[in-house]
Amino acid sequence: MKYKLLILIVLCVAGAGRASAKQNNYRLSSPDKKIEIVVSTDSVIHFSVNFNGGELFSLSEIGMQLENEHLGGDPIVVKAKRQQVDETITPVVKIKEAEIINRFNELRLFFKKGFSLSFRVFNEGIAYRFETEKTGEITVLDEICNMRFPDNYMCWWGSERQFQSNNQVYYDYTSVQELGGEYLASLPLILKPSEGPKMVIAETDLQDYPGLWLKGANGLNLKSDLPKEVMDFKELSDRRLPITERYHYIAKTSGERSFPWRVFAIAEDDADLITNQMTYLLASENKIEDASWITPGKVSWDWWNANNVYNVDFKAGINTETYKYYIDFASEYGLEYVMLDEGWYKLGDLMEVVPEIDMEELTSYAKDKGVGLMLWCVWKTLDDQLEDAMDQFEAWGIKGIKVDFMDRDDKWMVNYFHRIASEAAKHKLMVDFHGSYKPAGIRRMYPNVMTREGVNGGEQFKWSMRQTPEHDLILPFGRMLAGPLDYTPGSMQNAQEKDFKPIFDTPMSMGTRCHQLAMFVVYESPVQMLCDSPTRYYDEPEFMAFLSDVPTVWDETVVLEARVSDKLLMARRNGKNWYLGGMIDWDERTVDVDLSFLPDGQKYKMTIYTDGVNANRHGNDFKMDEVIVDNSYKKTILLKKGGGMAAMLHPVLN
Repeated sequence: MKYKLLILIVLCVAGAGRASAKQNNYRLSSPDKKIEIVVSTDSVIHFSVNFNGGELFSLSEIGMQLENEHLGGDPIVVKAKRQQVDETITPVVKIKEAEIINRFNELRLFFKKGFSLSFRVFNEGIAYRFETEKTGEITVLDEICNMRFPDNYMCWWGSERQFQSNNQVYYDYTSVQELGGEYLASLPLILKPSEGPKMVIAETDLQDYPGLWLKGANGLNLKSDLPKEVMDFKELSDRRLPITERYHYIAKTSGERSFPWRVFAIAEDDADLITNQMTYLLASENKIEDASWITPGKVSWDWWNANNVYNVDFKAGINTETYKYYIDFASEYGLEYVMLDEGWYKLGDLMEVVPEIDMEELTSYAKDKGVGLMLWCVWKTLDDQLEDAMDQFEAWGIKGIKVDFMDRDDKWMVNYFHRIASEAAKHKLMVDFHGSYKPAGIRRMYPNVMTREGVNGGEQFKWSMRQTPEHDLILPFGRMLAGPLDYTPGSMQNAQEKDFKPIFDTPMSMGTRCHQLAMFVVYESPVQMLCDSPTRYYDEPEFMAFLSDVPTVWDETVVLEARVSDKLLMARRNGKNWYLGGMIDWDERTVDVDLSFLPDGQKYKMTIYTDGVNANRHGNDFKMDEVIVDNSYKKTILLKKGGGMAAMLHPVLN
């Protein structure tokens, strides 16, 4: 990872290296002065966050409860350091943009009990974390993060039943005051004040420590909750491993370390949540010395469509001939990868390929066609056979693995994610984590971690009535702020609400065809699945013109219209080409396509896909047009219920 440092200034150490014993208030502002935090160290550590002079929220207490010590109780500051940072970072995988501005002001308070607190204030939000300087191992019983809001904020609450979860949630639109102690949510959490900016609570740089969750706390409060370390579990199958007993602590860990950042993104305009990079910027730096082999791309995926290919002269299913068909399709349309999902190996043994698949023949065929193969596996089986499996994957020339059913984020499982990412990198394998907790910074440390689930994505169409266009419009503002999401878009069977049915083997999607197409621009995933059957895509040449062309990583992102749960219209650039994606909820709405962001004097051929005049009756209906445009182009487009639009713009030689 390359760094271009613009400014780095260490400002001062209060009181020549020692803060006054009487000083217990510290102020820190964002570079643009809109956000200010006021940290107080009296009987406990607490701080408030102000925006444009008004209180946005406060943390009435933060601390860490160790086995024999409370870090944060009766705090005594012995030193305070401040610094300003303004630099440009070039990410290995350019998910939102090719260069990221990292600009913040920082305050670090050192306490008598052998710990410190770092606060960073960006124009885009605030973050804090603990650091300890203890000899040997420490036992962390709990972390305290009590939040208080000045008003009854609304929120999109990702409701959970228990800690053993894959974080695949739907969002209840509710008020903070309605959330009592029995309500549990995984992150990220979107908060909406009646006036003022929206907020998203997230975390990043999660290492050797459990994930952060939130609970209701009665009144205008929320509080943190973290899963304790696992003592024992039952092994009912390769993927059913219910936890039966936990320890009394959340982590036994090194006493000399930094802990995860607690992130509070703040946005006056909903669009700013789409471009927010805090969870990436606050994560630890890249650990892969040579990352040149990491190659983003699109994936033809078999599981969602149940290998339902047709108009062929072989029996479709999990077999060599079917996967050759996928490989031929990927090769013809320039897709980089084909995924072999569940069924390619005998469950419980990654070294035993099912007899219907000749892996040597298949890998050789894919190589000749210029297509990479990716393999699905259950996490426990992979863990049991890790060394042999990784060696075999590398010998076959496999390009990536999809690891599934972890369904936990206790400390042991968080470490498992890091171990798999590291081992995969040694064998030049990209990773897609499914059955996974939400992203929490590992993608910067291990850029071979390309995407992950931790989201209610397109697979839900196979069995759920809740995978609505409104749900699709919540994800970009919260879940995607945490990191890439493997939603698996691309359904070519599209239904309005009245016609939708969950069907497992021949699924459809809610909303229009263009709603699905827009996801390839809106949803960030450096390896992006095409969920439907190759046969269906062969029957859709107009759409394959777009899907074969649209990239999965971006040099620049411009948000044109944004409102959480209602609408989103955005433009992304890769090289000299631009792509547009727009999505709405179940209400028919207009979007204003304003191309003034294009460079002066350059014309483009725009191929635009919009909902057809009858899309409210039949979700498959669409219209495709081609037009020459420049930055003077402005047009209002009507999107139908559950609708969308997409466009690709290629420069025209002058």
